[in-house]
Amino acid sequence: MKNASQLLHAYLANIQDPAAAAALFAEDGLLELPSLGPQVQATGPAAIEGFIGGLLKKVPDFRFKDVRLYIETEDKVFGEYSVEALVPSTGKVYKQTYAGLLVAENGKIKHLREALDTLAAAKAFSAD
Repeated sequence: MKNASQLLHAYLANIQDPAAAAALFAEDGLLELPSLGPQVQATGPAAIEGFIGGLLKKVPDFRFKDVRLYIETEDKVFGEYSVEALVPSTGKVYKQTYAGLLVAENGKIKHLREALDTLAAAKAFSAD
């Protein structure tokens, strides 16, 4: 059974494979990005797979790197990880550092809450 740290590393490593990343979540697992708004969330593997797939359509080279973990327990992990990828529709580079808190339960992701710099996202995804 995977602990929180192992689950976060697996999620980050599998972001290019939406089905594999989503399979790490519990049936009622929640992925949320509240800094983008209260409705930016997905619950359950199918919705999470769709969410990640939609992101990859906008940013095909989206990959996490530079993972730094600051708090690790068996069922919780908090860390930062970065992305630097081209947004084809704007020709701009999406450069972002995420902060993520993952809660694990029974070897699955119960909740992954990520925060990000909304201004950096807006600049990368908007036309000048």
